[in-house]
Amino acid sequence: MKNLNYLESIKTFAITYSTNIITAAVILLVGLWLSKFLSRTLRKILESRKVEITLVEFLEDLTFWTFRGLVFIAVISELGVETSSFVAILGAAGLAVGLSLQGSLANFAGGILIILFKPFKVGDKIDVQGEIGKVEDIQIFSTKIITSNNHVVYIPNGMLSNGKIKNFSQRKIVRTDFEVNFAKEENINQIKSKTEQLLLGNSLILKDQKPEVFISAVNEENFTVLIRFWSDSDNSIKIKSELLSAINS
Repeated sequence: MKNLNYLESIKTFAITYSTNIITAAVILLVGLWLSKFLSRTLRKILESRKVEITLVEFLEDLTFWTFRGLVFIAVISELGVETSSFVAILGAAGLAVGLSLQGSLANFAGGILIILFKPFKVGDKIDVQGEIGKVEDIQIFSTKIITSNNHVVYIPNGMLSNGKIKNFSQRKIVRTDFEVNFAKEENINQIKSKTEQLLLGNSLILKDQKPEVFISAVNEENFTVLIRFWSDSDNSIKIKSELLSAINS
């Protein structure tokens, strides 16, 4: 009799848990498929709306792994594991990790702000944290720029989002100001006239915005000429170099 009861208990246990196992397996398979489907669908929607690719990839990964985490919790719950304690442990672990990675989280938040508000984009020439270069890649935690001497610089996004950014590419037309010192023995009027002619004769300088020449300072040893012109942002450095060479020739 006892053996019969024992066998009946085993049979009941096997039926009950085999059902749970099958249900958990179905949840797992469907959940894995749904995580891929939802993340890919989200990516297609964001790409069709021309959202920044870095943000697209981040949201795709976030959706994918968040859904898989929920699937994992559902599976272990179906197998009889108490999930409330498990979730509490995950929450405590997440808090501990968050406190230890405050700097990284600041960079992460900075990356999201840069991607959303777009103070610059890939291909722009920017001046940040004392570095001038072309933006090659905007990552979640840092931004990669290439300087004029081909150095690769990674700048944390937390510093970028909270600091001053000078973007040379957002405006196609820019004004360039620079000063040149001359010995006091030089003829001020001749220098000023020569500089004005050089500005008017340079084909890269825009003529609808009149170039200007000022005497900005005079002291016992020299005087300073302030030169101001408007041009395409890509040509400003070249024009300045040409003017400096011509003025001092």
